Amino acid sequence: MSIFEYNGSALVAMVGKNCFAIASDRRLGVQLQTIATDFQRIFKIHDKLFLGLSGLGSDAQTLHQRLVFRHKLYQLREERDMKPETFASLVSAILYEKRFGPYFCQPVIAGLGDDDKPFICTMDSIGAKELAKDFVVAGTASESLYGACESMFKPDMDHEELFETISQALLSSVDRDCLSGWGGHVYIITPTEVTERILKGRMD
Repeated sequence: MSIFEYNGSALVAMVGKNCFAIASDRRLGVQLQTIATDFQRIFKIHDKLFLGLSGLGSDAQTLHQRLVFRHKLYQLREERDMKPETFASLVSAILYEKRFGPYFCQPVIAGLGDDDKPFICTMDSIGAKELAKDFVVAGTASESLYGACESMFKPDMDHEELFETISQALLSSVDRDCLSGWGGHVYIITPTEVTERILKGRMD
């Protein structure tokens, strides 16, 4: 078993019309044994920027703390919030400087940039970015997430339709992966509000 699969995870971010959604499962396991059913994988950097970290749970928490620290320094120096593109470059640089002993995480970055244009990207554990216009996935359920998102995604969805689509994609995908699941955690971000919802899924 790969170290990336040790705790199990499922992460997906999806773009709508001037909005985006990011969702994860809630299971923390040690291989096939479930340890917690309310584990947080999605973190708010600021009101229009969210970070999801799949992979090893302890490395995800460490990396999140480092990124919050770097973002606060940026806010003090620049007196503004970081743009999603800038934040993606920061995450990439932090991961790449540890390339010989990497954080075992696959980050998903989602935010609203200039003119409230949604930005999503993911990267591997050494910071190689993969940008997308529709959706990005990460974690042990990523293969089934690709299939579900490919079939359900359509461009320019409003925030309610986007919530429905990402929720159905997540729930149907984690049912096909025994290392992730136990409900879901969904954030829908529009230029004016952030909506957080908890999904109930199969408890096995």
